[in-house]
Amino acid sequence: MTSILGISAFYHDSAAALINDGDIVAAAQEERFSRKKHDARYPFNAVNYILKESNLKLSEIDHIVFFEKPFLKFERLLETYLAFAPKGFKSFSLSMPIWLREKLFQKKFLFDQLKQHDENFKDINKIKFSEHHYSHAASAFFPSPFKEAIVLTLDGVGEWATTTVAIGKGNSLKMLKEIHFPHSLGLLYSAFTYYTGFKVNSGEYKVMGLAPYGKPRYKNLIIEKLMDLKKDGSFRLNMKYFNYAIGLTMTNKKFSDLFGQPVRNPAKDLLTEFHMDIASSIQAVTEEIVLRITKNLAEEYKVKNLCLAGGVALNCVANGKILKEKIFDNIWIQPAAGDAGGSLGAALAYWYRELGKPRKEFKDKMKGSYLGPNFNENTIEDELNRLKAVFQKKKSNEIISITANELSNNKTVGWFQGRMEFGPRALGCRSILADPRSDKMQKELNLKIKFRESFRPFAPSILREDVSEWFDLDCDSPYMLLVSNISETKKINMSTNDEKLFGIDKLNIKRSSIPAVTHVDYSARIQTVHKDTNPRYHDLLMQFKKKTNCPVLVNTSFNVRGEPIVCSVADAFNCFMGTNLDILVIENFILFKDKQDKLIINDYKNKFELD
Repeated sequence: MTSILGISAFYHDSAAALINDGDIVAAAQEERFSRKKHDARYPFNAVNYILKESNLKLSEIDHIVFFEKPFLKFERLLETYLAFAPKGFKSFSLSMPIWLREKLFQKKFLFDQLKQHDENFKDINKIKFSEHHYSHAASAFFPSPFKEAIVLTLDGVGEWATTTVAIGKGNSLKMLKEIHFPHSLGLLYSAFTYYTGFKVNSGEYKVMGLAPYGKPRYKNLIIEKLMDLKKDGSFRLNMKYFNYAIGLTMTNKKFSDLFGQPVRNPAKDLLTEFHMDIASSIQAVTEEIVLRITKNLAEEYKVKNLCLAGGVALNCVANGKILKEKIFDNIWIQPAAGDAGGSLGAALAYWYRELGKPRKEFKDKMKGSYLGPNFNENTIEDELNRLKAVFQKKKSNEIISITANELSNNKTVGWFQGRMEFGPRALGCRSILADPRSDKMQKELNLKIKFRESFRPFAPSILREDVSEWFDLDCDSPYMLLVSNISETKKINMSTNDEKLFGIDKLNIKRSSIPAVTHVDYSARIQTVHKDTNPRYHDLLMQFKKKTNCPVLVNTSFNVRGEPIVCSVADAFNCFMGTNLDILVIENFILFKDKQDKLIINDYKNKFELD
């Protein structure tokens, strides 16, 4: 057996993944263990979990692969600073000491970190390096069900590349085209994230969620002034308006002057129609670029399948537009599309490219993305007792029946089952669940449980076999990375007066028979639930359907604003006790809020830094 450990770290969303003879064994992000969102540090806890799950010592691992090449990234930083000198000296002076102390000599730094896991780990030559975008592309193509596919990677920046195109065939992956820094779709979107007052590398999905409340009034202005966009989707940004290449901010005064307002200060500036229109505009530009690129690639290479990776691949609205346009026959998106997934891609890249191993099966090999820790019943019971929780243990079928019944009575449920998800989406193992038929549930979940902005939409989980009846979709969407509209038969059309409402006021309008998961533009970010990858969650949906004739549940991540998704039993219980969740279900154990000791309720709203 050949074991390969992949690692991504030191920028954001550090993670570790392990493959044995090409089979994905385990993968996890460091933030889930450290409880620090987007934790960029060496993934000590994630690696520990990987070793425990695989029953291997680090010294028994054959190869360790880092997801990018630090010398190439350092080259880019130096050349960028030289190109803009003397501008950017402050940024340069802040970053160089870290590079010279740690990042530039990453092999030795990684070696020192890895030795903490196993004193017998002594072979530094086991540590190898992949390229950032090759790692992304490998994470998308090699676990995909396709023998051949175009692989499009869109993100902020790796070493030099920000956009890459590759062709995957069998066990080979050939890079064909690149766009280089500072010209980046990911950084363009992040610039608008910063401008609208949200955190870069964290708040981009807020911009996506805000976009349907506005109108794309500034789309043409963005294309005319901020970029040179070609027919094939390639582009160059006008760097006169941006500061991210050399400064400590994403945009500059020229950028603010162009749109007529300063950068929003989230501490004191409310979201207005202007910010909604800005969000709508950059989302429209992103979709335009993505559609131009994918249409051109489909015409040029005549390949029927598309794989997506990189942070921009998490823009599920843009993904949905590719699907709707029927540019490709099939689309597969890596569920951990951001830098975390680079750990898996690095391991897979070494297995197929360096070792030359064949791909023998052409199916989705991500195992539903359920690649993180799970807990046995004895461990759960001991931990609940330690936490002074009041709980009941039930049979599996009883748990399903009780939970479905409580959900149908408008109760909110923390659902903690099986192995934790790898990637940013909760997919029915570390989820908060609710009844989508409630027209008050979206606001209640946002304000009373998630402690976040009321405009944020929620995703539906639906039985795969029922998806085409409820949505304009008839394909697998297991990773909640495709957006489609609600079916016409389930829509409730808005009145003329309703159509005139501005922004957030539209929230209060019932738009479908499942309003809690129907966004203001009648769209939804869909997760199809499959019996073969998550039988327990599938059974719950089946039982809920029997009770309500509705095969859909609200599914949002089990956490509050600023908190990583819960990982352990203690994480789940603390979140349960610190929010207005009604019920907590951990495997076959069920806890009711009204039965718990009120003295152990904690102030959870302010526990985590707002993202």
